[in-house]
Amino acid sequence: MSNPVAIDSHLYLDEVDHQIIALLREDGRLPFRAIARQLGLTEATVRGRVRRLEDSNTMRVVAVTDIEVSGYNMLLSVGVQVENRTPESVARSMAEIPEVFSVNVVVGTHDIEALVVAEDQAALHTLLSDRLAKLPGVRRLTPSLAVDVLKNQPDWVPL
Repeated sequence: MSNPVAIDSHLYLDEVDHQIIALLREDGRLPFRAIARQLGLTEATVRGRVRRLEDSNTMRVVAVTDIEVSGYNMLLSVGVQVENRTPESVARSMAEIPEVFSVNVVVGTHDIEALVVAEDQAALHTLLSDRLAKLPGVRRLTPSLAVDVLKNQPDWVPL
């Protein structure tokens, strides 16, 4: 068994917590009873530990959408240069667009970096030219089309 890992000054993750998290990463719908059976615990113990992990914001079980299954065949990284408006306000406007699934204010060549999806070339053209480029404050878009996604790990956490 490994030593407990301090998450903050009040919460420690032990080997059992890590095992529960690992099982939920494999299947976030796994019933507490099944987890308890696999780990040799009571269902109440598992329920209490999961509640503690969720209440402390250490862990959250969420649904993750597969973009290809959802009909989006194109993934792009888009750098955005901003003028006459704050990057934060432009980023908030971008975040309201359903095809934008990640938007970050950054320091570097661009003011904003976003990950966007499109169904096809026509949808991509509309997204870039008619929706993103026309947002107030957008000076320039620098899109980069992903041709081979080597890693997309939405469940990654530093534990």
